[in-house]
Formats: sequence, C-alpha cells, structure tokens
Amino acid sequence: MTFDVKRYRRFISMGALVLVALAAAPPVSLAARSEESVLDEVQRGGYLVAVMGCHDCHTPQRAGPDGPVPDLSRMLSGHPQDLPLKAPTMPQKGQWQTFISATNTAFYGPWGVSFAANLTGHMETGIGTWSLDDFKRTMTTGRHLGTGRPLLPPMIWSNLARLTDQDLAAIFAYLKSIPRVDNQVPEQLPLMPAP
Repeated sequence: MTFDVKRYRRFISMGALVLVALAAAPPVSLAARSEESVLDEVQRGGYLVAVMGCHDCHTPQRAGPDGPVPDLSRMLSGHPQDLPLKAPTMPQKGQWQTFISATNTAFYGPWGVSFAANLTGHMETGIGTWSLDDFKRTMTTGRHLGTGRPLLPPMIWSNLARLTDQDLAAIFAYLKSIPRVDNQVPEQLPLMPAP
C-alpha cells in the first residue's frame, strides 16, 4: 500500500474544518447542563421519597373531610413540637404490640415511644447541617450520623441501606430543596411498664 498524499491532505483539511466549526459554534453551557442534572436529581429524589412512603410517617396527618390527610404545610417535618405526648401504658402482654399517634408521627411499642424526625433542611431542627456523607451513613448503618443512637421503629433504614449511592444522593438533594420547617422533634421516651 502506497502513501496517498491527496487523501492525507483531504483528511487534514476535513479535520481542520471540523475544528473551525467547533470553535465557531456557540459554547455549550456547562452551568446549564449542571442545573439540569441537579433538577433531575431533585426530581428523582422526590419520586423516591413519594414511592417509599417517607410522607406516611414524616409528614404529620390532620383531619380532613374524608379522614386523615397529610398536612403539607409541615411536609416531612416530623412529629409536631406543639403536640407533646406521654408514653401510654402498654396493655397486658400479647394483646397489643404498638400504638400510633393521631398525626401518624409518634409510635409506641416495646422500644418505648419514637418520633418521626424532621427531614427538612432547617439548620437547627432538621438536617440542614448534615452533609451527604452524614445522610448516607445514617441511612446505611441505622444509627444517627452513622455512630449515634439507633434509628427506631418504624423507620425502615434496612430497606434504605439497599439503595444505591445515587439514589441516596437524590433523596438528600430533594430533602435539601423542600421548604425548611422549624420543628424540634422530641427525643425518644422510654417504655412504660404495664399496670
């Protein structure tokens, strides 16, 4: 096979034309693409939060005309601070296992009383100071910030631990995007002995 100078020059000329065309084209905005990918991540996180039932426990319920409805003014803000609860006395063994508050945000069982956490980005009462790594450690270990107190029932952290890093990042991005709600959720109450 011989070296074809004309073919080589045509190839170089075509390459040069492509480079000139690329240089003359309007620049692709990396910031716009980045915003679009952030929006996609937030939307995916919102979808995951919805289908995984996070609102069922973390968004307080209120009375509606046809029964309980989510109070979206308190979306994902956990158990309302203006609704203090005392631990009920557990009935005789074998009759009941758990009780649930009217807001569906406090749960009583053999572990005591647990309260749904404030998942909004509020800096003092929510997850506003958390990093993505803090969130991932909490969701994958079942412990607050990965090393603290255990997450209590009915929190399904063992299911969340199976999510991909991308899914956890999307959920975290969504939680950081929703309105912040100032709501200090109470600490767990210990189990009260049966009468």
